[in-house]
Amino acid sequence: MTRRPVPVLTIDGPSGSGKGTISRRVAEALGWHLLDSGALYRAVGFAAGMEGLDLSDTEAVTRCAQTTRIGFRDPKDGGETRVLVNGLDATDELRTETCGAAASAIAAIPAVRAALLDKQRSFRKAPGLVADGRDMGTVVFPDAEIKVFLTASAEERARRRYKQLKEKGLNVTLATLLREIQARDVRDAARTVAPLRPAADAVLIDSTGMPIEQVVAKVLELARKYRQ
Repeated sequence: MTRRPVPVLTIDGPSGSGKGTISRRVAEALGWHLLDSGALYRAVGFAAGMEGLDLSDTEAVTRCAQTTRIGFRDPKDGGETRVLVNGLDATDELRTETCGAAASAIAAIPAVRAALLDKQRSFRKAPGLVADGRDMGTVVFPDAEIKVFLTASAEERARRRYKQLKEKGLNVTLATLLREIQARDVRDAARTVAPLRPAADAVLIDSTGMPIEQVVAKVLELARKYRQ
């Protein structure tokens, strides 16, 4: 009798599309594990910045990816999962657009992606995994049973990120965030290694104007169909 593989639900999409929030709520509802793959790249970008590395120095950044210690700590108060980078709580720093831009730059380096691939796949554990990223359904878990590509207009994503960062007390402008998101979209779609694109068998969900609860319900409906 062939054992059924641990199920994986991938949620890919551009920056600010709501992947993190949706993935977390879906994982909680299903009782599955959660992989925030973007946090891994952001963590390496953060570590590279702490070391003062030139992000165009591929050898140095690759070594950083290989040696950086990345850990996740569940919150005691029910808040967001804390991300530890070389022992430091870098959760808030990782959510800035500066760190996001660094993650986008190093994600284009094949050796960095290779260094993080096994670590990402190690999250696949019973009873299941919700994997949030940009190439979860195309590269990391191409055999995933359920694949979602979540998107929204650049303007909507900028507004969401603006609200999120202002609530954290960060000094940002909506116009700057929109420019950064648009530039990152171009970079992510044009890179030669694992470009941002929907998997051929992914379900496209445009969340522009949709409340979070409605998006979560649509994804959970897909998951329930698989589990029946």
